[in-house]
Amino acid sequence: MTRSLVYVCLCSLLVSGCSKKPAADTKADKAVVVGNHIKLSPDSPQLARIQTQTALSQNVPQEELVLPSKIEADPTKVSHITLPVSGRIRQVLVALGDTVRQGQPILTVDSPDAATAMSAYRQAQSNIAVGKALLAKADADLAREKDLLAHGAAAEKDVLAADAVKVQSHEAVVQAQASFEEAGKRLEVLGIKPGSVINQYVTVRSSVSGKVTEINAVGGELRNDTSNSFVTISDLSTVWVSADVPENQVRFVHLGSPVAITINSYPGEVFQAKVMRIGDTEDPQTRTIKVRAFLPNPQGRFRPDMFASIRAEQGSVDLPVIPRAAVLESEGKTTVFIERAKGDYEQVPVKLAWQSEDRVSIASGVQAGDRVVVSGGMLLRGY
Repeated sequence: MTRSLVYVCLCSLLVSGCSKKPAADTKADKAVVVGNHIKLSPDSPQLARIQTQTALSQNVPQEELVLPSKIEADPTKVSHITLPVSGRIRQVLVALGDTVRQGQPILTVDSPDAATAMSAYRQAQSNIAVGKALLAKADADLAREKDLLAHGAAAEKDVLAADAVKVQSHEAVVQAQASFEEAGKRLEVLGIKPGSVINQYVTVRSSVSGKVTEINAVGGELRNDTSNSFVTISDLSTVWVSADVPENQVRFVHLGSPVAITINSYPGEVFQAKVMRIGDTEDPQTRTIKVRAFLPNPQGRFRPDMFASIRAEQGSVDLPVIPRAAVLESEGKTTVFIERAKGDYEQVPVKLAWQSEDRVSIASGVQAGDRVVVSGGMLLRGY
């Protein structure tokens, strides 16, 4: 009975093994490699992972210069405002990044020079009045001496003396007038209206419209130095894009020529600028020449010291253009896969010409009309 049971079990195992389905055929996943060709079977599931696009002939730049650059404020539109008088800063009325208008108050300072300037103005005004009174008296004295001389009651030397006094009085009035005008200009610089109540407060106003890009002052600080700026205001409605161009590539840029600008802060956008300055001298250390392009900035998006790239083109030529995703780099070689037939892909070396962020032109290796692999190239390269 035991032998029968063992026999039944063995039969059951044999029947169970024979009833199992054979393993899936994996031949469809395999590829045949012939030289630079990789051939997949028509029913290979890998074909669904490979996408292609047609190379198109397009007009592209024959030569192109692409250099790192940065945004700079136009130095002709940057105002470094200094204190007109020494004194203690009462209040800073603007903050970094504020937009200010020309004539807008930006700071007040408590300075004894303000009261001194007003006193000098009033003193000059008083000197004019006194001088005019003395001139009138000298003119009357001269007229009287001339009348006396005509009637024989005065000597000629008395007339000459009176005439000299009149001339001196006239010069005194002229000098007083000059001092008055100078004192008035001093008040104008300090922002004080003539005839206002004498105090020690001076309001400093912006000389230009723009943005506050630097502040070197705080309330309560005593400042005796009137030569260093305490606020910098920049008009950023236009900015410069500055780049150092190697001497062997400076031929790509010309005064007034258009250039394309890309800015790291705004990927995918291209801005148009115009070359406005080309340096007259070369940096002996880097062998480069400074080039600056003029870039409109009406919305204030571009700020000084932003990193950018400047692109200048020269000439044009028709070449096949393909997506950058089709290009494969390995061991110093640049290749693409071309679909020669359904499931037949050839890996060919290529020489790149013009390049953009998402496209490249091919100088050799690809013809217009070729279908290049744009997705799945790494899969093919694994065979």
